[in-house]
Amino acid sequence: MKSMIKDITLAPSGKQKIGWVKEYMPLLNIFNAKYGRKKIFKGINMVITIHLEAKTAYLAQVLKNAGANVAVTGSNPLSTQDDVAAALAESGVTVFATHACSNDEYNTYLRQALSTNPDLIIDDGGDLVNMLHGECRHLIKKIIGGSEETTTGVNRLKALSKSEKLAFPMIAVNDAYCKYLFDNRYGTGQSSLDGIIRTTNLTVAGRTVVVAGYGWCGKGVAMRTKGMGANVIVTEINPIKGIEAVFDGFCVMPMAEAAAYGDIFITVTGCKDVITKEHMLKMKDGTVLCNAGHFDVEVNKTHLEELSVKAPYEPRKNILTYTMPGGNKLNLLGEGRLVNLACADGHPVEIMDISFAMQFLAMKYLLENNGKMENKLYMLPDELNTEVAFLKLKAMGFDIDRLTPEQEAYLAKE
Repeated sequence: MKSMIKDITLAPSGKQKIGWVKEYMPLLNIFNAKYGRKKIFKGINMVITIHLEAKTAYLAQVLKNAGANVAVTGSNPLSTQDDVAAALAESGVTVFATHACSNDEYNTYLRQALSTNPDLIIDDGGDLVNMLHGECRHLIKKIIGGSEETTTGVNRLKALSKSEKLAFPMIAVNDAYCKYLFDNRYGTGQSSLDGIIRTTNLTVAGRTVVVAGYGWCGKGVAMRTKGMGANVIVTEINPIKGIEAVFDGFCVMPMAEAAAYGDIFITVTGCKDVITKEHMLKMKDGTVLCNAGHFDVEVNKTHLEELSVKAPYEPRKNILTYTMPGGNKLNLLGEGRLVNLACADGHPVEIMDISFAMQFLAMKYLLENNGKMENKLYMLPDELNTEVAFLKLKAMGFDIDRLTPEQEAYLAKE
């Protein structure tokens, strides 16, 4: 099947990007060498729907080298990099993705990817699974299973599983310890700030940053902004997480109160309407609004449009400015989509090496256990978490102690 990309002549730039990340992804390099020889996925059709930039491209190439027939589409219209898509297509992976595609085009790309009749899927946000349970349900009978990369996607899967509507096994890679501890915390923390700083060229130090949500992503964002000298306010709905934020040294208050203090707002909740008309009317002139949750629903863009007394304008790439009734200007970054991908390159390479190693092992586990798993949501087995952690430590030049037989016997005593 022919790829649907913007321009194949962009491939040289994409190859450079992929070549760069290869140098810093030792786990995928190990898997590429080991399983590339064994061809463990020979004859398997695989569909990957993840933000299409260089790190994802390399994962796709490693899976292809291990024998899979791979089709890739982006999981967010603004995160696809056209040069990387071109390079990936030129390498023999089927690609359906273009930067800044419309919602209709985005759904067309998903359909085209699914038309390759996948055996295994890797989803990011749940759109692929949702389509399989809807208009593409006829393809389910061939599917062995899949894995999910994000908190948002896992929440959607939990709802399907709870209602007993999930039609094939799924592994919540996002909920694996090695994933959320590193990817969600260190990855989102660094890459969100990267997107904000690249786009605005403003200081973080000395500003008041409001972080909405204190899950693992929110913790990472709060930690990094505090480290750069910001005064950090956390908003939460969960009292336990609220206490945790207080004990971590942050000020905690409702969004209705924080709205008047913040200079930069970063939503990381996975829910809708975190920032609405009520809050926008209280905000300072020059306020920066951005989102690091999966979907562009956390900052209510309809309310921004309704409140703005002038037509929104773009003073700088990836910034849309809205003028409030009192004259204050609010600046929305990356159309309210994932700021770390719409305005930057996503999580650091070394972090995604861990996450994508876990995705690779999830595919391997599903294939090895074909027919043995129920149609429900699974955690990634602990031994695979441990394998990834040991390999990463070794690749970074570190080692740890092991229990002696006597210690193991002592800990095993009742």
